[in-house]
Amino acid sequence: MLTPIVIEIAPEEQVRWRAEWRRARRGHGLAIHILLLLTLHRSPSEMAAFLLCARSTVYAVAQDWQKGRRWPELASPSAPPCFMPSLRRRLLALLKKTPAAYGWCRTRWSCATLALQWQVQRGICLSAETGRRCLPALDWVGKRTKLAAKDSDPERAAKLARIRYVFVHLGPRQAWLFGDELDRPLLPKVGAPWMPKGTPVEVLTPGRNEQRPLAGALDLGTGRVPHRLWFRQGNGLFLDLLTLLDSVYSARCWDRIYVVAANDKIPKAKLGERWLTQHCRFPLLFLPTYCPRANPIERCFGDRHDKVTRHHRRKRRRALVKDAERPLQQNGPWHYQLSEIYQEVEVTRALRRQAARFSVAVA
Repeated sequence: MLTPIVIEIAPEEQVRWRAEWRRARRGHGLAIHILLLLTLHRSPSEMAAFLLCARSTVYAVAQDWQKGRRWPELASPSAPPCFMPSLRRRLLALLKKTPAAYGWCRTRWSCATLALQWQVQRGICLSAETGRRCLPALDWVGKRTKLAAKDSDPERAAKLARIRYVFVHLGPRQAWLFGDELDRPLLPKVGAPWMPKGTPVEVLTPGRNEQRPLAGALDLGTGRVPHRLWFRQGNGLFLDLLTLLDSVYSARCWDRIYVVAANDKIPKAKLGERWLTQHCRFPLLFLPTYCPRANPIERCFGDRHDKVTRHHRRKRRRALVKDAERPLQQNGPWHYQLSEIYQEVEVTRALRRQAARFSVAVA
């Protein structure tokens, strides 16, 4: 015969423990327990006495199940509601449309707006907090959106195919560089840092924003970024960068230096064309318009932004310029690879169609 185990607990301690137990199991755990006991044909009185809950909670769970709600109104703060597949599909369809399509004067969904729209459509009352816990169960997360370029150049495939062809057939005495220009404003970029709860971090604005442009060229072979500073954007900055590359890549060691630049008016100016005509070992290739993913140096500049210009507290442009140059001198090398857009089907087809023309142009 088994000996019963008796534990003596003070009445006030039992009251506190029962309150904590109700809060911990409220919603998901309690509802599942009640539904399983209902399948065993237990009476509501027995279940309420055994589960230490009210009979009204048992009836509420049973009514929610019979009405098609797979989750009771008493939702747990730690677990998301569990909808039927049909309700999940309708909620996903609702999320894929903008709130303006349903008459709301908003461009994106908030938890409160989503709960109100769900109540209007389905007649199910949900709080904003419950809606916030529903979205992770549907594999939806709240993240900051990012801007994307149009990438609508009609000659996009042909330009990428030419760059890919030259890269594949690069000789031993030939260098391959991706150039670009970057503004460094005194106004700091903001992000999401760690901070104490309830004490937001503030970054003061300089009052008058000043910029100092920088031009650099990423060597895919070495991962280094030769760069030049200038007081303003223009032809002078681009010519200064080309002059630097001419001295870094001497004619004794390098026969040809391919420079891939953005398709804008600065590399195509008369001064630039005159310099390139006098220096025949500098073929210039142009990227598609509005296609930053095709330029690996954008990743290098993004890394510099994250480490230097974001949340900086410099008040003088001279100090910020020194901070911005330090990562390019000390960090790296940046061994980036060409983007996957160079391997797209359209680019491969253009490469095959123009292979003969490319071989003549490169030779």
